[in-house]
Amino acid sequence: MSDQSKGTEKQDVIRKDLRPLFLWLAPVVFLVLFYFYPLAMILSESIHRSQEGVVVPFIQAVTASSTREVVWFTIWQAVLSTVLTLCIGLPGAYLFARYTFFGKNVLRALMGIPFVLPTLVVAAAFNALLGPRGWINLGLMAIYQLPDPPIQFTNSLIAILVAHVFYNTAIVLRMVGDFWSHIDPRLDQAARSLGANRWQALSRVTLPLILPAISSAALLVFIFNFTSFGVILLLGGPRFATLEVEIFYQTVSLGNLPTAAVLSVIQLLFTLILTWTYTRLSARITVPLKLRPRSFTQHKLSTWQRKMFAGILIVVLFSMFTLPLVALTTRSFTRLEPDRGERNTTKGLTLDFYKELQINRRDSLFYTPPIQSVFISLGYAITTVVFALILGLPASWALAHGEGSAFNQVIDPILMLPLGTSAVTLGLGFIIALDQPPLDLRTSPILIPIAHTLVALPFVVRSLTPALRSIQPRLRQAAAMLGAKPIAVVRHIDLPLVGRALLVAAIFAFTISIGEFGATALVSRPEYTTVPLAIYRFISQPGGMNYGQALALSTILMLITMAGMFVIDRFRIADIGEF
Repeated sequence: MSDQSKGTEKQDVIRKDLRPLFLWLAPVVFLVLFYFYPLAMILSESIHRSQEGVVVPFIQAVTASSTREVVWFTIWQAVLSTVLTLCIGLPGAYLFARYTFFGKNVLRALMGIPFVLPTLVVAAAFNALLGPRGWINLGLMAIYQLPDPPIQFTNSLIAILVAHVFYNTAIVLRMVGDFWSHIDPRLDQAARSLGANRWQALSRVTLPLILPAISSAALLVFIFNFTSFGVILLLGGPRFATLEVEIFYQTVSLGNLPTAAVLSVIQLLFTLILTWTYTRLSARITVPLKLRPRSFTQHKLSTWQRKMFAGILIVVLFSMFTLPLVALTTRSFTRLEPDRGERNTTKGLTLDFYKELQINRRDSLFYTPPIQSVFISLGYAITTVVFALILGLPASWALAHGEGSAFNQVIDPILMLPLGTSAVTLGLGFIIALDQPPLDLRTSPILIPIAHTLVALPFVVRSLTPALRSIQPRLRQAAAMLGAKPIAVVRHIDLPLVGRALLVAAIFAFTISIGEFGATALVSRPEYTTVPLAIYRFISQPGGMNYGQALALSTILMLITMAGMFVIDRFRIADIGEF
């Protein structure tokens, strides 16, 4: 072989090794500028709060009784919410994993809707069902002639727990149910034939096999509950505050950025500890096994006991996941007027709340009709989709084609960090960090889609990577042998095969952006109000018209996200155990 041939071969090897690094360039730069740099500035702000060293600000925060109360409540409400979610989700996961029944796909899609609903919509839905002006209270007041609502649901711990279960049960249904549906049922049958009863077979055979999926789902649910914001703010009321809510209160209400920065660092430390603990745990409990297709593991409901179990569970799940959304929709079309007894009574169906969204009654030059927030949110969502795909596609490509790479093993969990990071913390980091050239973006509308992209990027990568891994290398090789250039191979082979995944990733980014509230509440400009911010402002103001407009905007937002979830469920391509 000539020296020239050896040199060309060496260049090809170097180019092949460097190609994944080029794919990572844009995502890594984005994370450094808009994730790690703002978080580093939060840490710097918390340190500068004291002249006595690095540890003192944290000791002062932890020893403060108010901080201990907030941290303790954040932890135990997250634990309790996670346990309740597992109690509801695991029987549902078993039903979806082991049986086929009429309407299963529709019910499965309905179960996934709450996960993509904005927290403000969830809070508004439960307000419409169980709040002081909710349907159940109105019905009880009318039946028993009561002067006051008999059910005190809002501003209570019960409201927080119920909303968290409603919001996160879909995670357990998807992650555990998908994994469970591929476990060979003959393992359980073998244990039963050797003398084990039903409980022994479940606890000693099935449970150890699905424990990794349960742990993954429980951890994800706990993180979402731990960083809960909108649910606590609207349904918990002033009596309850998680770290997320306290960070928001210290920043917006008190302007106390140093304290907010210390609380943000404490929250980040908790999140990192949780992630590390999960990594160590999953390494110990993972059991190698051969997975089976669903056609082999699932069967029809044969006995009357199974049919009764399935029927009761289906009714419970269907009612739990649809009643709040139906209450929200119907309440947004219903006008209530006080009668002589000073109780609310139904006036009838009306479009008044939706019409009011388009009216500027004061003819103010500085007033933006609420309907404009819908178009502003759509603009932000479309921009977020573009950003997320530009960054997520090369990252997914590098992950899919670089399995076993040491760099990929390091960068993959880092890419997922924004998923477990508080949105309010990200917003606070933007306020602290992005206020000086060359990154003076605090007054720029582009800051909103940047924040939304950070939250959406993990979902985009998780949607695209399995599809890219499924492409057979032989297809590319055949196209190359026929003379196709690399760009032509990507255009005519790869992109058509991952089109469904691209659609799912785009819709994930779109729905996350259009409903994001935490970061937006901190960095949004008044003239660029999004739908979630408009909902929060209307709910915070007294008056039936303000409340009705909040419900109308919530219904619009709910319908948009519901449509997105149905498309996601129809076209998603996911690995086993992924949401």
